[in-house]
Order: sequence, then C-alpha cells, then structure tokens
Amino acid sequence: MTMATETSAEIIPPPRRRAPTVEQAPLSDSAALLSAIEKAALNPQVDIGKVEQLLALYERIEGRRAEAAFNEALTAAQAAMRPVATDMENSQTRSRYASYAALDRVLRPIYTNAGFSLTFNTAPGAPEAHVRVTCTVAHRAGHVRTYTLDLPADGKGAKGGDTMSRTHATASALSYGMRYLLRLIFNIAVGEGDDDGNKGGAQQQIKQGTISAEQLAQLRKLIAEAKADAARFCRYMKVARLEDLPASRFEAAVAALEAKRLREAQSQESKKAKGGA
Repeated sequence: MTMATETSAEIIPPPRRRAPTVEQAPLSDSAALLSAIEKAALNPQVDIGKVEQLLALYERIEGRRAEAAFNEALTAAQAAMRPVATDMENSQTRSRYASYAALDRVLRPIYTNAGFSLTFNTAPGAPEAHVRVTCTVAHRAGHVRTYTLDLPADGKGAKGGDTMSRTHATASALSYGMRYLLRLIFNIAVGEGDDDGNKGGAQQQIKQGTISAEQLAQLRKLIAEAKADAARFCRYMKVARLEDLPASRFEAAVAALEAKRLREAQSQESKKAKGGA
C-alpha cells in the first residue's frame, strides 16, 4: 500500500516594487520666495518685521508680473480690434456716433477672450453739476486699472440754456461716459465711413459741412479741460482753424480730446500717489 506523501513548497513572496520616483519641478522665483516666507513665519527666531518685508517684496513682484500680463493682453486685444462704424445720429449736433450697443457687440468678444472684465460705476469727487463715471478693468492675472471721466450733468447746452432735466442729464452723462470710456480704454476709432467693425451693419457716413457753433464751443471747452494747445490740435486734425473742422470729424475730435483729458487726469493722480508714498 502506497502511502500518500505531502510535499511542502516554500512560498516566495513576489519582489516589492519600488514606487516610481517623481521628479519635482523646480520652484519659480516667486514660489521659492513664498516658500521662504512661510518657513520664516513659522520660525519663532525670525523677527516679524523681516517677514513683513519679505511679504511686501513678494507682493511687489507679483504685482509687477500681473501688470505686465495686463499690458501684454491689452496690446493683443487692441491688435484684434477694428474701427467701429457709426450707427446713431445726433440731430442737435448734426453728427453721427457709435452707440454703446454697437461698441459692445464688436469689442466684448475680443476683450473677454483676452481675459478682461469691465465694470462701470460712478464715484465721488466730480466737479459741481458733473458726474464722475468710472470703468474698472480687471485682468485674469490679477491686475486692476480704473479709468475715470467727469461729465457735465446740469442739463444745459453749449449756449447755457436748459435742454433737459437733471435726471435726464445724469442718465445721458452716464450713457455718454460708458461709451467714451470703452472707446478710450481700447483706443477705438469710430466712423469715418468704415463699417468693418460692425460687419457692414451701419449706414455709410453722410458728408456734412463744418461744425456748428455749439460743437465749436464744446471743443473749446474740452481743449481747456484737457490743457491742450489749440494750434497743435488744429494741425493734428489737419485744419487751419477749429471753425473749419468738418462736422463728420466732430466725434473723432471729441474722442481725441477726451483721451488727452483722461491721460492728463491719470498723470496728475500718479504724481499725487508718488508724492504721498
């Protein structure tokens, strides 16, 4: 009788696999600085004043990078923008202009794709019988820039007569401010018979005579507020006298003066900020 025999086999465990080595990407300069700040903040032997100085340095570095990204995106957005055709007519000034809807329809897809968002509001500090319209432009990198424009809201025309109620005048100033800030921020040309911006949706600009007396008074007022040189401005507009400016170019002249006034205001604010620092 054959006896069954048991054989025992030694169980050899499978070799342990080593976890794959993950190479960490080197930290950027700002990330390395932030890491150093965190370590310093947790170290009781490090003076808190030093930590605050490092944190301030980090914020300045990040602020400059965000501003550089803002400027780069603004350049790219402006390169993609075309002139916007006029789609509305002002019967009082005998001039045509691009409505906010026309500007928004063309510009919004471009500036949002570049990472910008716009917020309009009002702010205190405007001269008497004026309204201060603001536009805060924020970029996804973190930089924010605010533009301001002071506009009359007294309901009076260029000759000083009442033309509308104060409520109507304020609403008109807000609408005007939004339209012109949008143009000034992105340096948008309007009219001059070009309808590419609206894809042919606006009528061709009508040739007209020279500007009216009211338009002349408005331009002279803007020249004074922008601290512009009248003779140089006439050369810029290619006319011998301001009175000779074609009515068809009135909106372009206003936009140029508003842009200069905005730059002048920003320059003054910048000087005040540097003086107070």
